[in-house]
Amino acid sequence: MSSSAQGIPGLPDLTHPTELVQFGTQALTASVLLVFLVIALGIAIALVSFSLRRHQTENVIVIGEWAVRYSQLLRGLQHLTLVLVLLVPGFFLCSTLSNRYHHWEQAKVAQVVESVAGEKLEQSAPQVRYSIQEPYSYTTQVNGKIVKVNDTREVTRFLTLGGSQIQVKLDQSVDVPGRSSIYRVEYTADYKVVNQLNNVNNFFFEAPPPNGYSLLASYKVERDGTRLQQTNPGDYGFPFRLQPGEATTFRVTYQAQGGPRWVYSAEGQLLSNFRLTAIANFAPADFASGIVPNEIKVDGRSTQFTWIFNDNVSVKNPFGVFTNTEPIRHTGIIPRLLLLAPAIFLWWILLLYLSLPMSFKNIAIAGSIFFACLLALTYLARLINPQLAWTFISTILLFLTWGLGASRSTSLAAIICTIAGAVLPIFGLLVPFSGLTLSVAGLLSAVWLAVRHWYGWFTLHPEDQRLQIQRNGRD
Repeated sequence: MSSSAQGIPGLPDLTHPTELVQFGTQALTASVLLVFLVIALGIAIALVSFSLRRHQTENVIVIGEWAVRYSQLLRGLQHLTLVLVLLVPGFFLCSTLSNRYHHWEQAKVAQVVESVAGEKLEQSAPQVRYSIQEPYSYTTQVNGKIVKVNDTREVTRFLTLGGSQIQVKLDQSVDVPGRSSIYRVEYTADYKVVNQLNNVNNFFFEAPPPNGYSLLASYKVERDGTRLQQTNPGDYGFPFRLQPGEATTFRVTYQAQGGPRWVYSAEGQLLSNFRLTAIANFAPADFASGIVPNEIKVDGRSTQFTWIFNDNVSVKNPFGVFTNTEPIRHTGIIPRLLLLAPAIFLWWILLLYLSLPMSFKNIAIAGSIFFACLLALTYLARLINPQLAWTFISTILLFLTWGLGASRSTSLAAIICTIAGAVLPIFGLLVPFSGLTLSVAGLLSAVWLAVRHWYGWFTLHPEDQRLQIQRNGRD
């Protein structure tokens, strides 16, 4: 993995030892504070009872009322404490998973970028150079007088290529240490040169090798079947003579290795009778720089791109071929879902509390199942589509939620709460239409509570309530 792939800055991650120790210290402090608050409230009730010991009637009434409320407070405090115990570690679990998933996404992107990183192989069109004597005039001062002098100077000009027939074969291999792609290029090009000048017959054919290569082999330039020799090392200009009106042909061939992109640049020239055929013996391959080929032929893993211009053409961007990597879409969806998951958990638990009697054990089991489903979704989403993964997981969640009820009616109420409070909100954060799906989930939750409590269309029968209470008491 690339070292540049990092988690979300500022988000707690329990895989880091320092943050884990800090979280444990804060949790211990909060627990001790909560215990002291409960003890202080009990001591306050005891002091009130001691102060009213002489007034038995008032003592019985006040202390009895306080004892009942204290008992209810302790019972409610147990549930609140359990929800907080589930929520706080659940938040740190979700933040850790969010960091891990974000790190994995960034590492995946960095790996794809690294696979196609490297300097491109850029082949420039050759140039035919010649020199002529051009007259020019200038003024100078002789014996205090301004004198106009006529002279000649040597000026470099370029001759337009009469035709270009290029074929390049590209094979791709992998650089194992860096996991990046390497192109192996076999280049063959025939260039036609026609002397359209009347007074010039000495030229230089300049055919430089590609830029960005790591290996260049078997480079040679031939004129009408005769190989031309370099006169100076590193000088790729070859002198030749061509009489006015005559034509000749040059062939340039070489084998090279370089980065995962090959392009052919016209260098601002006006190309005539141009044909370029690039055969990429790998997949997926695509044309570069937005110059659409005239022909594209696909044969298995081989793709042939052909650019043909019978008259003349001038292009700003070079022709070329590159490795087309699959785009990495929908990044950041799972980390966003995990960060919002504690709020979804609270909404789901609230719906359950408002819809059916809930025991201490049932809340603990439901919360554990909820965060276990999120953990499964996080790792399944790396292998398959997240929406499909959540469809499978939510089916299991609904099957397990059916066990919250002691009867058919209470089980159906638990299913409706789970669909409105957990399944739809999480699914809404996985699809592009998140706002619409979350709105539907919120509306379904509100309608369910209104039907359940206001209109009495879906009420638990006394027998169902008794069975649920008995079951909660056994739990």
